[in-house]
Amino acid sequence: MDLGDVTALLALALSAGAFVVSIKARGDGKKSAAASATSAEASVRSAVAAEEALALQRREAEAVAEARRPRVLLSIVRVNGDTYRIQNDGELLANNLQFEEDGLPAVHTLRDDGPISLNGGEAHSFLMAGSAANPIPAQIRVSWDGQETPVAVRVNR
Repeated sequence: MDLGDVTALLALALSAGAFVVSIKARGDGKKSAAASATSAEASVRSAVAAEEALALQRREAEAVAEARRPRVLLSIVRVNGDTYRIQNDGELLANNLQFEEDGLPAVHTLRDDGPISLNGGEAHSFLMAGSAANPIPAQIRVSWDGQETPVAVRVNR
């Protein structure tokens, strides 16, 4: 074996070592790419969770603001005999109260006084008499300016 063979063997050994190192580096590269993909997925999940938490906080803040908003809170109370009183126990003006006819007894004076508007804490007395065929209802549906969909107001007897 001469000096040229030794160099060739040394070059073969070095190339075999480089081949082993490159295979190991390839495996490490795949592991790194997989870790990168896992990290990216975790980042996406984290961002989605943060967006959901923010949306929940916004909904909670809107609910708190809605709960604090001044409201119209109507009630109907029997005062004496056929005399009743509709009152606004809320804080907001109930302007131009409208009563659904189909829920009212045949005898009532809710429309006789003209448009009814009640500030918070105010009340309006009216007469309402039932009969066997058309008794006093358990509730009357009322709407007002700003509340176009009628709201059922319980009649406390």
